[in-house]
Amino acid sequence: MALFDNGLKGNILTGLAIGIGTAIFAPQVIPAIAGVVKPFAKAAIKGSLIVYEKGKEAFAEVGEMMEDIVAEVKAEMTESHNNTAGIGPEDKTGD
Repeated sequence: MALFDNGLKGNILTGLAIGIGTAIFAPQVIPAIAGVVKPFAKAAIKGSLIVYEKGKEAFAEVGEMMEDIVAEVKAEMTESHNNTAGIGPEDKTGD
């Protein structure tokens, strides 16, 4: 397995030094990185929420338009059906 051969060719002291260095510097580096990354993360989340809300509004508008179009088509179909059947507006019985 070439992957493990390349990864284990280093000296054990090198790995130990990297581990100790990470353990020593991590408590100081992580808060500094977090201080920089946190505003970016908040901005990304805020932007995502705004895009989500705008998307919801757009889909609602599209849904309303589709409902209107379907209602118009149904009305036209009913009118067309009544015209081919020879039923005029005065011949209808109802309300």
